[in-house]
Amino acid sequence: QVQVVESGGGLVQPGGSLTLSCAVSGSIFSLYAMNWYRQAPGKQRELVAGITSGRSTNYADAVKGRFTISRDNFKNTVYLQMNSLKPEDTAVYYCNAYWNSRSDYWGQGTQVTVSS
Repeated sequence: QVQVVESGGGLVQPGGSLTLSCAVSGSIFSLYAMNWYRQAPGKQRELVAGITSGRSTNYADAVKGRFTISRDNFKNTVYLQMNSLKPEDTAVYYCNAYWNSRSDYWGQGTQVTVSS
């Protein structure tokens, strides 16, 4: 059974930083592309950042230059470093582990609130 568990969310002031972590167990982590999505109230879930098994990365335009995704295959963990946070970054952030349509797993989400 594959488990995906996010951590690191919380309340931060505008301009602040947070690092989200996502630990994966129960499968071969290095094979998976790892993605961070977010969903704000009343909005659709959107892709924030992704990193492939070969460590290629991609980012949503809204977070380019502010967020950094990375992975540690020894720790089976993916990270999302978020800097210069804005109120519009407030959302539930979800971690996704994707290998193929049959191996597509999601965490329960972690709340990030950017507010003064």
